[in-house]
Amino acid sequence: MKLSCIIPSYKDQYLIPTIKSVLESSELGDQLEVIVVLDGYWPSWELVEDPKVRYLHLGENRGMREAINAGVCMARGEFIMRSDEHCMFAPGFDKCMVEAFGDNRNWIMTARRYFLNPKTWTVMDEVPYVDYEKLAIRADDEIPGCDLKFEGQRWRTRDKRRRKIWLDETMAMQGSVWVMPKSWWEQVIVSLQTEGYGPLYQDSTEMIFKTWQAGGKLMLNKKTWFAHKHWTFTRTHQYGRPQAYPGWQYALSVWKDYYMQEIRPRWFGHE
Repeated sequence: MKLSCIIPSYKDQYLIPTIKSVLESSELGDQLEVIVVLDGYWPSWELVEDPKVRYLHLGENRGMREAINAGVCMARGEFIMRSDEHCMFAPGFDKCMVEAFGDNRNWIMTARRYFLNPKTWTVMDEVPYVDYEKLAIRADDEIPGCDLKFEGQRWRTRDKRRRKIWLDETMAMQGSVWVMPKSWWEQVIVSLQTEGYGPLYQDSTEMIFKTWQAGGKLMLNKKTWFAHKHWTFTRTHQYGRPQAYPGWQYALSVWKDYYMQEIRPRWFGHE
């Protein structure tokens, strides 16, 4: 098995078209498996029946992080991929991503990100795609002088300078779609931590910092793309600032010093 695509799912009506997009865009054939983790619910719609697709039902709602962990435990692929349950993929996305690793086994890789209109299941061409993102600390608008969270921000200067480089290092990603060697997960990521972070957010931040500490890289593959549901469409959970805030602050408490002392100087010099 070459690639295991893990889709954590919680009551999202776009799960089925996402599974179909993975299968229909694939060029890996029988070297692909799709693992759908049903996070404590049974869908009211008919599931995709395909020999490449396996379903794991968690007995209770445990959150996105634990759903991903559970999916990785089932994965048989040399590489693992995570996808949100509302994404569309370019033809050959899976093959393009795994082949881009070459002999590198210390990378996490994402791709060019478009925005998806899930109702029409089409790419929103009117919204610019995202390539490079820089990792920044966002100030808290409600509490002057305080930090709110780590976040990825569009990096337009790097977009312009490095537009002809098709496989390149980047600093942040949304986290909705990524690929890595399973060996890297087992050696470095180990599992996504729910304690402190909470069940949903800052997973990409945790993985990127762990990867940097271990001498790895976050890579951007612009030879292929995925489209993620635009933020204006309804979410399947109502997990707002009051619930997310403790996890944002926890991530800052764990990683801010490392970010300020080592990561920012590495990327931007001593500003």
